[in-house]
Amino acid sequence: MIAVPHVEPAPWTGRWVTDRLGLGLTGSPALPGLIGLALRANNPRRAHLLVSQVLGKHVPQHPTTVHAAGVELGRRVRELLGEEEAGRAVVLGYAETATALGHSVADGLGAPYLHSTRRPVEGVTPLGGFEEEHSHATSHLLLPEDPHFLAGDGPLVLVDDEFSTGRTVLNTIRALHADHPRPRYVVVALVDLRTEADRAALAAAAAELGTRVDLVATAVGGVELPADLLPRAQALIATADPGDSLPDGPPAPVVRARLDWPEGLPEGGRHGFTREHRRSLETALPELAAELAPLLDGHRRILVLGFEELMYVPLRLAGQLAVHLGAETRIRFSTTTRSPVLPVDDPGYPIRTRLAFPAHDDPADRSTERYAYNVAPGSDPDRRFDAIVLVVDEQADTPTLHQGERALLQQLRRVTDQVVLAVLPSYRPRTP
Repeated sequence: MIAVPHVEPAPWTGRWVTDRLGLGLTGSPALPGLIGLALRANNPRRAHLLVSQVLGKHVPQHPTTVHAAGVELGRRVRELLGEEEAGRAVVLGYAETATALGHSVADGLGAPYLHSTRRPVEGVTPLGGFEEEHSHATSHLLLPEDPHFLAGDGPLVLVDDEFSTGRTVLNTIRALHADHPRPRYVVVALVDLRTEADRAALAAAAAELGTRVDLVATAVGGVELPADLLPRAQALIATADPGDSLPDGPPAPVVRARLDWPEGLPEGGRHGFTREHRRSLETALPELAAELAPLLDGHRRILVLGFEELMYVPLRLAGQLAVHLGAETRIRFSTTTRSPVLPVDDPGYPIRTRLAFPAHDDPADRSTERYAYNVAPGSDPDRRFDAIVLVVDEQADTPTLHQGERALLQQLRRVTDQVVLAVLPSYRPRTP
């Protein structure tokens, strides 16, 4: 049993948007504790963004809380399927936001794991792909090292952070079912906010395909959207202060961690993560945390910051650091992201501050800007971290990460007292 630390309740981080635009949540009373409401900075398709409090993406959270949220969903899937079907299941998570959530669900289910990716790999032929309806970056690739990773006849478990319409899930099921029909899918998310029409559309599609689709979510509800939301939100965004200013003062030192990463262990689920990989990582985590701990000596408020799709290993490192350093040290976890969101430094809004920096992993789509939210303290000194551990893979450890006033490392140096850079090997799949 994973012990979930007590997290002090906080004011609902959706009040700012509700007061100005009339958006609101309906359904489960648990929803305000799981999500806040923010505004997308540059998305003509959709004005609002649901910001999870337990995903570990935009809002720093205790790593055990993040991991346990996914593990509990995985256990519920196991109960739903029964031991025989659960033993044949495979889990597929969505990049970039749900890569660690999907991996944590796979932990709870005890299943192999793969997540979609937006990073093509030379020489690796995609097994497939699909589109995400409301994202600003829509193409998802499937790049398992084993071409038969998704070819079994057991259930496929699809994991995303939220169901808003269900169209992304439907796109995925249609694409995968066309190549490899299977009798059962299970769709998993932290929150299910679909309308009755959305639910009917997914049920009709399942009947059309001749398959079964079950759903598991932590909380169910909806979002009330005013008819004139988009133009009013765009007007509000146009007049808002982007809040990208950094504190004055000398930059913090940067120390590079030397981690004894296990040979042959993938740094995530981009190319598949097997049960054997899981055992290897669990064995290695205590020593990896012990190697990091001396670089954080004397610091009591520490953020472990992952990198876009690279969420799961930084999450688990953060959790092991919390064990190693003890209860007197406050460890939180979040990651950088592609998603442009309006920051507002107000307690009733979930994205208080933003660091905007150049993409530093030579993205194939030539996109240029990335973001780290709630890392800078803003107007509240109690939110300041006195050390930040940035975890990236080798492909992201480029001059663009280090050099220039807007480089992520240079900005992190302005908002903390110590920066530790941990670089993991970029796993290269074996190709024929």
